[in-house]
Order: sequence, then C-alpha cells, then structure tokens
Amino acid sequence: MARKPQGRFLGMPYNWNRPARKDVWKGVWDPDEQRVWTPKNYGWGYTINFAALRRRLKRRR
Repeated sequence: MARKPQGRFLGMPYNWNRPARKDVWKGVWDPDEQRVWTPKNYGWGYTINFAALRRRLKRRR
C-alpha cells in the first residue's frame, strides 16, 4: 500500500517527506492496492497505480 499522506490542502493529499526507493516504486505499481488513483508518495496530489489500471483494463475485455 502507498504511504499515507502527511496532510491535505484544498482536498488534495500532500507528503513532503522524502520517500525510500521501494516507496517510490510502490506508488506507481502496487498490485495489493485496488485504487487506480493513489496519493503521491512525494509531492502534492495523486498518482496512477498502473497495476490497478492494468487489472481494470483486463476485466473490460
């Protein structure tokens, strides 16, 4: 699962703590997470979880 956001501003999650390498990878490819849009591991906003996106696209076929 992606790291929890440090806080929220205008409804968007943010996290300014520097992530470890494994956390950066988990942010964009996390097969255990069901959500396609997950809070960024570093910065402000959301990022795409490509593992969840791939799973959803396979279901459509």
